[in-house]
Amino acid sequence: MSTRRSRSRRSSSSRITDDQIIDLVSKLQALLPESHRRSTERESAAKVLQDTCNYIRSLHQEMDDLSERLAELLATTETTSDQAAIIRSLLM
Repeated sequence: MSTRRSRSRRSSSSRITDDQIIDLVSKLQALLPESHRRSTERESAAKVLQDTCNYIRSLHQEMDDLSERLAELLATTETTSDQAAIIRSLLM
């Protein structure tokens, strides 16, 4: 019986409150760029999470595109050229 009580105490003390969720969602929404914010009004947590996921996906796609462009650039540049040295120094 004491195990059940201590378990319930632990789970209730580690639970996040509604106010904490609202605060975290507001902070998350503030991190999104303006283009991913629908309005200045408070949106539902689900909408903020959906917008955040979409934004992260777009960042991944942009990173993949840039990586591909960089690979193409490096393939067309002589490895001993000044341009290649600059690119390598930026990557390190």
